[in-house]
Amino acid sequence: MGELEKCAANYMPLTPIRFLERAAKVYPDRPSIIYGSFSTTWSDTLRRCRCLASALRNRCSIQTGDTVSVVAPNVPAIYEAHFGVPMSGAVINCINIRLDARTISFLLQHSETKVIIVDQEFFTLVQDALQRLEKTQGSLYKHPILIVIEDGHCPKPSLMQALAKGAWNYEEFLQSGDPDFHWIPPMDEWDSISLSYTSGTTSDPKGVVSSHRGAYIACLSACIDWELKEGCVYLWTLPLFHCNGWCFSWAIAAMAGTNVCLRQVTAKGIYSAIANHGVTHFCAAPIVLNTIINASPSDRLPIKAGVQVMTAGAAPPIAVLQGMEMEGFQVTHAYGLTETYGPSTICAWKREWDPLTLQERARLKARQGVRYTGLEELDVVYVGTVNPVPADGTTIGEIVMRGNMVMKGYLKNPESTRKCFNGGWFHSGDLGVKHPDGYLEIKDREKDIIISGGENISSLEIENILYQHPNILEACVVAQPDEQWGEIPCAFITLKSGLDGTPALANEIMDFARDRLPRFMAPKNVVFGPLPKTATGKIQKHILRARVKTQKLLQSKL
Repeated sequence: MGELEKCAANYMPLTPIRFLERAAKVYPDRPSIIYGSFSTTWSDTLRRCRCLASALRNRCSIQTGDTVSVVAPNVPAIYEAHFGVPMSGAVINCINIRLDARTISFLLQHSETKVIIVDQEFFTLVQDALQRLEKTQGSLYKHPILIVIEDGHCPKPSLMQALAKGAWNYEEFLQSGDPDFHWIPPMDEWDSISLSYTSGTTSDPKGVVSSHRGAYIACLSACIDWELKEGCVYLWTLPLFHCNGWCFSWAIAAMAGTNVCLRQVTAKGIYSAIANHGVTHFCAAPIVLNTIINASPSDRLPIKAGVQVMTAGAAPPIAVLQGMEMEGFQVTHAYGLTETYGPSTICAWKREWDPLTLQERARLKARQGVRYTGLEELDVVYVGTVNPVPADGTTIGEIVMRGNMVMKGYLKNPESTRKCFNGGWFHSGDLGVKHPDGYLEIKDREKDIIISGGENISSLEIENILYQHPNILEACVVAQPDEQWGEIPCAFITLKSGLDGTPALANEIMDFARDRLPRFMAPKNVVFGPLPKTATGKIQKHILRARVKTQKLLQSKL
């Protein structure tokens, strides 16, 4: 047909912010957000987001490319910020509410935050972080503008301290904005929409920069691959500060669904929301799924079977997947990283697997699967190379990706950016295998592999076995230094309610593992007690690794 000139009227940079405008125009009176007694519609949400964007520009002098940070749990304001902040031209930086003041201080300085929107419960935490900056920077320090979210559900209801220090009340701040504000779309779809910090376990956190284009593609991919339907009812159990809620912050607007917000995630709250609001979908880390299936009878309510659940993060134990299916939930397993906008692979289900046994279905579902529709390439390669491993289900390599669903890079960190994109692929640091059907399966993080007597041991394989023990609620396996073998597996265990950790039970658990694993893979130590977790429910293995190195643990039965 020959060359056609690009028509300026038809070329518009991709951005997920337009999903909000469509939802408000097509379904203006449909509920957009439900939070306790608070409920609003899509037309109201668009109006409030325009007011937020307008006030940020006019009251705070926010310019395109500036950073606006948000420190809040899953309340309506953080959802609105996912649209209102980019509408102002700024970059949204949602900060983990479980971080300490020292770390938050670093994030605010590194991101050059101009405005902080903070939930009143975390105002003191943010103040502590800012005071640290004032001490280190002195007269050079420019204090960010504070906007405090008032919340009647908050355990710390007083706003007097915040307002006395010159902070805005969030609702009053919105009222100062223009509901008809003509928001600013990106000039280039490669422009940044969000900044998300990875956890810094051995060094300072790295700032992952995401683009409007990548977020747009990640949203639509999630809708396609998880088969989200128009009008879905989505429960926010996954923190919105984690990879922008895996991009479902914007995807639910694309489907004109309803967002049900939970300030605190509990089994009772989840069952109540499903029963009372007709929840159709939610996302959660495996640890939250474990909480659901082990909920006490008093926390449960009758719910309709078939609620769709997406789980990612650490590979879910097969026993947990089985338990969720027995409870009537339909679990989809996904995998990804902050650097890939959250999940970027999915265990796409095949109808021919339906007749299989529950255990076999759970085993297949535990795999991390195939690439999202919007991710161009995914592979498993020999570590340190970009050469693919054979699809034999046994050869271990590193999982790599490339395409539109991979980050722009790390903020102010060219060396880490260069290193992770070595060879033109994003290197995840996760080790896995590629099965003959092309589905990948994670075996471990590169740093979590246990090398015992020259044998590579997957901590995830041991954990899968331990979760089958009837007395175990949570299990985590790490490498313990050993003079003879170099490293041996050490299991940290949380028991189900009412049970005590005794030497006899520790030996029983190790015998249980030895009966189901090669002897060299079975844990040589069992330590009982609560496990340290991140805000998203991931068990913090680096803390346990440090513990086995600094504390002398008694070696149990060998």
